[in-house]
Amino acid sequence: MSDHGEHGDDGRGGPATEAFVAHRNLLFTVAYEMLGSAADAEDVLQETWLRWAGVDLSQVRDRRAYLVRITTRQALTRLRTLGRRKESYVGSWLPEPLLTAPDVAEDVELADSVSMAMMLVMETLTPTERAVFVLREVFDLGYDEIAEAVGKSPAAVRQTAHRARAHVAARRPRGAVSRTETRDALAAFQRAVETGDLQGLLDILAPDVVLLGDGGGIKQAVLRPVRGADKVARLMLGGLVKQPAAVSMEPVQVNGFPGLLVRLDGALDTVMAARFDDGLITGLYAVRNPEKLTRMRRRTVLHR
Repeated sequence: MSDHGEHGDDGRGGPATEAFVAHRNLLFTVAYEMLGSAADAEDVLQETWLRWAGVDLSQVRDRRAYLVRITTRQALTRLRTLGRRKESYVGSWLPEPLLTAPDVAEDVELADSVSMAMMLVMETLTPTERAVFVLREVFDLGYDEIAEAVGKSPAAVRQTAHRARAHVAARRPRGAVSRTETRDALAAFQRAVETGDLQGLLDILAPDVVLLGDGGGIKQAVLRPVRGADKVARLMLGGLVKQPAAVSMEPVQVNGFPGLLVRLDGALDTVMAARFDDGLITGLYAVRNPEKLTRMRRRTVLHR
């Protein structure tokens, strides 16, 4: 490492550290949106720091853009590896849920992009499409900047962005639902489950609702999607009746939207998030894999 110009630093508070710390929440958000995993996003940030610490800062015009570029490249590499890991995952793979602060909910575009429903839509994109979509639609980067980050020409990036946008538009939740409606609907869902009210549950579930469970092969969960309001409602109520433990539900912000923490005898067991279309629940996502619940103990700060 040379010592001419304003170089990186040894991690003790020089200019490289300052720039990295200033943009850390942004970089985490970029990596998380691309990977759907906070643990993998943290690993990407470690790799980003190692590369950033060796950069000659006198050659860097825009530190934020440069850091986003390193993070995107590291996340792309990891996303391709993750794809192979997911093929051998036991049951449904769901994004790692985050306990988010109220300010995330106030940034409508950010909240929409990290919602569990949207993260699952983004799972259907190719790694490059996902990177381009996230950088363009969520972080509003220019095509030239994105081209440098993904190693494609600006023209190719424009085409990819157009394709990804159309793909997402066809699959994203229909009919904007206000946060209040979402909260009220989840409260009605919680009430119906807690009181064993089958009809109350059927009233809030769309006829074609889909329940996905992620136990990661560690905790019991439905291995395949459960479809249809009647099946989902009976499974929800039947599952709770069979529990020998005391069940409690707590409304929280999960990935920028209202969600529920389910505790058994006081211990966190499941994080539930929902997708709403036209005022009804069309998707229920139950994350039980304990390795994915570690971020539910403290709030994660997301930033654009």
